[in-house]
Amino acid sequence: MPTLPSPASLPVVAGIGLRGPHMAQILETRPGVGWLEVHAENYMNFGPARAGLEQVRGHYHVAVHGVGLSLGSARGIDDAHLARLKDVCDRFAPAMVSEHLAWSVGDGIYLNDLLPVPYDEEALNLVCHNVERTQDAIKRPILIENLAAYVGFARSTMAEPQFLTEIVKRTGCGLLLDVNNIYVSAHNLGFDAEAYLASLPGSAIGEIHLAGHATNETPDGPVLIDNHGSCVASEVWSLYRSAVERFGPRPTLIEWDSDLPPLVTLLGEAMWADLLAASVGMEMDEAVPEAKVAHKTQGFLPPSRTAAACVAVCDHHPLATHLRGEAAHA
Repeated sequence: MPTLPSPASLPVVAGIGLRGPHMAQILETRPGVGWLEVHAENYMNFGPARAGLEQVRGHYHVAVHGVGLSLGSARGIDDAHLARLKDVCDRFAPAMVSEHLAWSVGDGIYLNDLLPVPYDEEALNLVCHNVERTQDAIKRPILIENLAAYVGFARSTMAEPQFLTEIVKRTGCGLLLDVNNIYVSAHNLGFDAEAYLASLPGSAIGEIHLAGHATNETPDGPVLIDNHGSCVASEVWSLYRSAVERFGPRPTLIEWDSDLPPLVTLLGEAMWADLLAASVGMEMDEAVPEAKVAHKTQGFLPPSRTAAACVAVCDHHPLATHLRGEAAHA
């Protein structure tokens, strides 16, 4: 396993995805969010977006998240795209760089989607080659993100956690754990999300993603779609709690890409993530028995923070009713 220099770390708190419509407001108001993540491909030219990000990085830790490198491409990574990614990393010196375990380029055709790879030795070898090539080019380790799954491959010879673990062992990369994607995949493919978490190498997890998903009704039952277009679902918050209990806190991103809400909504979701992680830490410090921890999950939010916070709350949030009732009596 190659050894690569470690970049400066992200703070172990919640951040949000930086999207164009929020750029001016963030620069003007400088909200108290832990860090920001940007899509690498949005900053590979020399337009005004790059100038805006130059200003932002003077006030916030920044992570770069790629969506077009196509690490699963059998013909390898596009040289020009890799050079552009290196330029983004050199220019903005991000605290973290990540990409998806996916392919999106075939025979020179670029697909506007992230497509899965089979989990077998052949795919493992080519993905590891592409990861190593990327890390050699940008001179730093990257994090690999698990996709949301809608189909499985008959030719797969290992489960996704095993596949990810092997990539980590062979390349020295880390993992970006997308908890919403695990929940969506577990529902769609019928596996145990908790068992999935238990099979991962926790020390390799450098970042966590949280996002919303949609439900498509089909003749065979509901299919969940990872659409990044709503608040984090209560079931995903529960799985996130399990991840924090198992692995400890990690830098956690609130992703929201479609039907973009006001900035305050993203900040509110980030606050929930911070409070949940803090509550898990307090419970562990107090060595609360397991039965009591299960009971306490219904009211983990500190009252003093709830009464003072001015954030948007989704109706389906598990603590929304508690928040509104408390605010009314504040």
